[in-house]
Amino acid sequence: ISVSWSTLGNWVIGIPLRIAGLILLAIVLRWILHRVIDKVVVRAVEAPGLSGKITKMADGGEASVASSRRSQRAQAIGSLFKSVVTGVMVAIFATMILDQLGINIAPIIASAGIVGLALGFGAQSLVRDYLSGIFMIIEDQYGVGDSIEVNNISGTVEAVTLRITRLRSLDGTVWYIPNGEILTVGNHSQNWARAVIDVGVGYNEDLNKVQRVLREVSHDLWVDEEFKGQIIEEPEVTGVEALAADAITVRVLIKTLPLKQWGIAREMRQRYGKAAIRHAI
Repeated sequence: ISVSWSTLGNWVIGIPLRIAGLILLAIVLRWILHRVIDKVVVRAVEAPGLSGKITKMADGGEASVASSRRSQRAQAIGSLFKSVVTGVMVAIFATMILDQLGINIAPIIASAGIVGLALGFGAQSLVRDYLSGIFMIIEDQYGVGDSIEVNNISGTVEAVTLRITRLRSLDGTVWYIPNGEILTVGNHSQNWARAVIDVGVGYNEDLNKVQRVLREVSHDLWVDEEFKGQIIEEPEVTGVEALAADAITVRVLIKTLPLKQWGIAREMRQRYGKAAIRHAI
C-alpha cells in the first residue's frame, strides 16, 4: 500500500512539478538567450565596416540610409537566430519532459538522427539556399531597394528571404532566384556609383575645343543646385578614350550617389548636345 501511495504521489505531485519546472526553465532560458541575441546582433551590425555605407550625402542622408539598413539586417539576423534557439530548446525540453513521463527516449533520439541525416542528403539544395541566405544577410551583400545584377539578370531587389531573392527587372518581369544559385552578384547601390559618358566626335574636330566644352558643361552640372547633393566629386574629362573608324571617343567620368549615375549621365549628354550645337562642334 505504501508503494502505491508513493507512486500515486509521484504521478500526481512529483512528475507535474518537475515538468512545470522544466517548462519554467525553458521559458527563462529562452528569454535570456533572446535578449543576448538582440544585443549581440545589434552590436555586430553597427560595427564599423559592416554596413558599407560610406557615401557622402547631403542633408544627413548617409545616416538615415545606414541606419535603415542596419535595422533591417538586425531584424532579419535576430529573427533567424531566435527561431533556431527556440527550435533547439523545444526539441531538448520536449525530450526531457517525455523522459519524465517514463517514455523511453532512446529510440526517439535515434530516429531523429536518422531523419535528420535523410533530410540532409535529400534537401541539399534547400540547405545550401538557406546557408547562402544567412551569409548574404550577415555580410550585407544587398538589401531591399538595391539595384543588382545576378546570374546575368539586372533588376531592383523587391524581397530578400533566407531561401530566395526576388528581383524586378526594368521591363517589369519578376525573377525568383534561389540564394544557393547565386555565384556572383554586382550591387549598383553600395557606397558610390560612376556615370561614364563617352562622346564621339569626328576626326576633323578640334579635340582641345571639344574637351574645353565638356569641362565647361560638366562644371556647370557640378555647381548646379539641383544636382549638388547627387554628385560627389567634380566631373573629370579624361580625354581621348578610343579611336574608331568614324569617330574619336572622349570620356567624362562623374562620381555620383548610388543609383543616380544614369540620370546624371542623361543630363550630361543633353547639356553637351546643346553646347555642341551652340559651339558648332
